[in-house]
Amino acid sequence: MSTMFLAQGVLSLMAFLASAWPHPTLDGARPVVIAHRGLPGHLPEHTLEGYRLAIELGADYIEPDLVFTADGHLIARHDHFLSTTTDVADHPEFADRKREIDGHSDWWSEDFTLAEIRTLRARQAFPDRSHEFDDRFAIPTFDEVLELVESESRRRGRRIGVYPETKHPGYFAGRGFDFVPPLLASLARHGFRGRDDPVFIQSFEAPILRRLRSETDIRLVFLIEPKTDASGVPVDYDPPLPFAELAGFTDAIGPSKALLLRPDGTDSGFVARAHAAGLMVHIWTLRDDRTPAGFPSPEAEYRRFLALGIDGFFTDFAASGVLYRELEALSGKARDDARPR
Repeated sequence: MSTMFLAQGVLSLMAFLASAWPHPTLDGARPVVIAHRGLPGHLPEHTLEGYRLAIELGADYIEPDLVFTADGHLIARHDHFLSTTTDVADHPEFADRKREIDGHSDWWSEDFTLAEIRTLRARQAFPDRSHEFDDRFAIPTFDEVLELVESESRRRGRRIGVYPETKHPGYFAGRGFDFVPPLLASLARHGFRGRDDPVFIQSFEAPILRRLRSETDIRLVFLIEPKTDASGVPVDYDPPLPFAELAGFTDAIGPSKALLLRPDGTDSGFVARAHAAGLMVHIWTLRDDRTPAGFPSPEAEYRRFLALGIDGFFTDFAASGVLYRELEALSGKARDDARPR
């Protein structure tokens, strides 16, 4: 049976079964399932349709990456180049917009007005995933994503979270685009104003997070790319800044999952050190169709990382994330029930 259908059954089970989380998250709560780019395991990424289906399948947060249009609108795209996720190359009227940035020749979001972006359609970014839904869905604005979150929260009776990433804030600042005012204004319009709201703002760049810390109480996440050797193995298992320094301007860190396990599969201690500094850990990215060597199945990978005490995880397959999280909770409950009283 498809994990998408299994996850719906799991959601029904969760409605009447509550069990303590068996692993040491920072606050003892279940890890949050973050729908990475919507539901790109099945649909083109960063579309309202993908976000909606991820919500239906039980994701706690949806994750829109944000870039600018020429006229200053925030739209949901993972990259500010457009060729890999849209049909822009099929539009002859935009042929002359292609240009080179840092050796990459492409079409760039900041060269298009929102009206022009609205003429494009989304495509699956991964060649080996289904392209059945290519060219069917529009590219949404951030406000449209937030409107979807509001309406789905009302309809489903649970508050759905949003987890926006500011993409390349330094690059965009150099071209006159400032993320902070439009980002915070959009969030406030839709009821996301402080640390008690289900919202995290994420970035790979510390300066924008330091600035946001002075301007909002919304929780912030510093994303961490590992430094690796030629074979892709991390050369160390530390963040680029000390954990204590990160705790001064962020609430959570978002490391690559590669930083949590050593090549032999043992715990690197990353989660425990982050928790000791008071930081949540949200890892990226779990993908059913790209299970790393050493794991016999996607379930084995999910449950290994959950056992480390992570506080959340990004996944391209929201149904699997919900399913395996709840199976892990039930396994922990079964272990507790089996203990002598």
